[in-house]
Amino acid sequence: MRALTIVQIPLLGAAWLLLGAGCQYKVPEGATASGPEIFELCAQCHGSAGEGNPKYHAPAIAGLPQWYLEAQLKKFKSGVRGGHPLDRTGMMMRPMTLSFRNDADLKTAASYVAALPKAALAEAQGGGDAARGKSLFAGCTACHGADAAGNEAVKAPPLNHASDWYLVEQLKKFKTGIRGFSPADMEGAQMRPMMATLADEQAIKDVVAHIVTLRR
Repeated sequence: MRALTIVQIPLLGAAWLLLGAGCQYKVPEGATASGPEIFELCAQCHGSAGEGNPKYHAPAIAGLPQWYLEAQLKKFKSGVRGGHPLDRTGMMMRPMTLSFRNDADLKTAASYVAALPKAALAEAQGGGDAARGKSLFAGCTACHGADAAGNEAVKAPPLNHASDWYLVEQLKKFKTGIRGFSPADMEGAQMRPMMATLADEQAIKDVVAHIVTLRR
């Protein structure tokens, strides 16, 4: 075996020191940055005020309940959501959640977004029959409420301040199994049978048209 030169020996020692330092590194327990600082990465798609951007399939998130934001971020980070090979937009979110260095970062981001004032939503895109959608929504009220305000007790998010394009997109994912496919996604799994009441895309648009009428 070739002997190490005088120059190589200290370099090898330095390498071992660096490896040792890396093994001893501990992730901080507290948040590593402030809410606005952590949100800077999210703002690239969701907007600086959390108003959303359909161009990037990024929904409005400002003012959503903190419990729901935390739950979804954890699902994205673990692959429970956004892990289906056909969920192109969901897979765009997964790398973003990996930027959280610990749970405190995730909670800090969720707390910051939840405190943002709800942004004005764009006008509904149309294409749905709100009157027909009202009857179709009857089965959803047990969890989401008649006013679509959501219910933390059953982990049902508010729907009455969501963009219609986003609701249509997510309902399609539930119906096709792209969302709620993981056994670990208990809430998503509960949504999938509900989609049997919406026979086709027109029914989805109809129920969303009704939800739009419940906006506050």
